[in-house]
Amino acid sequence: MNALILASASPRRKALLEQVGLVPAAIDPAETDETPTKNETPLAYARRIAEEKAKAVAPRHSGDFILAADTIVVCGRRMLHKPENEKDAIKRLRLLSGRRHRVYTGLCVMAPDGRMKTRVVQTTVTFKNLSEAEIADYIASGEGNDKAGGYGIQGRAARYIRFISGSFSNVVGLPLFETTQLLKGLGFPGLP
Repeated sequence: MNALILASASPRRKALLEQVGLVPAAIDPAETDETPTKNETPLAYARRIAEEKAKAVAPRHSGDFILAADTIVVCGRRMLHKPENEKDAIKRLRLLSGRRHRVYTGLCVMAPDGRMKTRVVQTTVTFKNLSEAEIADYIASGEGNDKAGGYGIQGRAARYIRFISGSFSNVVGLPLFETTQLLKGLGFPGLP
């Protein structure tokens, strides 16, 4: 009991947790409707989705700690989720080219006794101006297909990042400092 359950199918989140010595006892992705509500801000959206994921998974793991997260990329007023297809991915990279954008991750940790803590972490990222050849090369790699905003900062896209302010691991999909602090604050065993 008191194990860590990751309410996400993201291999990046699992790897990030393992990087800091937290190995989930189980991976149990939540099935939730991720459609934004009318006039919902990105911060409110990330918080709501993380909480809904944790609440959906918690009943299946009595006595355990549940960790849920949701990451979105926001450019201007547009929320950029995972691209639907190649054309959509190209459009996203053109939008991000030469611009500053924000990456939000909503985190929710639920303790075995039902206590829940939520936090939203923001990181600012700026891409260099991308040429059409650079966009085509990145799209051909397939690296950004399953990632919010259509890119992975931990891979080939790193060569296009001109500036970052905030948590690098947040852009990958899980802000590690904030995650460990939430777990520690709720009494997760094994964190000094």
